Amino acid sequence: MTLQRLAGLLVLALALSACGGQDTAAPPPPPQAVSADTVGHYCGMTLQDHAGPKGQIFVKGRAAPVWFSSIKQVFAYTLLPEEPKGLAAIYVNDMAAAGPDGAADLRVWVDARQAFYVIGSSFLGGMGAEDAMPFSDPARAQAFAQAHGGRVVRFADVPEDYVFAQ
Repeated sequence: MTLQRLAGLLVLALALSACGGQDTAAPPPPPQAVSADTVGHYCGMTLQDHAGPKGQIFVKGRAAPVWFSSIKQVFAYTLLPEEPKGLAAIYVNDMAAAGPDGAADLRVWVDARQAFYVIGSSFLGGMGAEDAMPFSDPARAQAFAQAHGGRVVRFADVPEDYVFAQ
């Protein structure tokens, strides 16, 4: 092999390594547990003081999640231009695991982008206003919508005017 060819291969190898070659994405962080001092990002109050499902968002480069006392707040965080956009994971409580009283099980989380949401129902969420209800099971979401009104949508289909409605 000539010296010129060897130099060319070395330059090619360096260029490929600078591009990252095969970039393997790290798995998303797992959901965290709600504790007595977990505080909502927008309201500044402890999550355990609010009814309804909660949310948590992991921003890339930060170990701790950003917490939310309502599901509409989770959507707002992803839509507002001033909030970070490098999101590693988004979790919401899975209302398919709610207790007989309809209370969210704060230990059961679902990937927010995979959930089915009932919007426009009669349910009042964590901030005392109508809120989206997340479900891992589309049949449970549909049953909730039939019982409490509203319609079932996916994460990407939640309308911005719904999220920011007063």
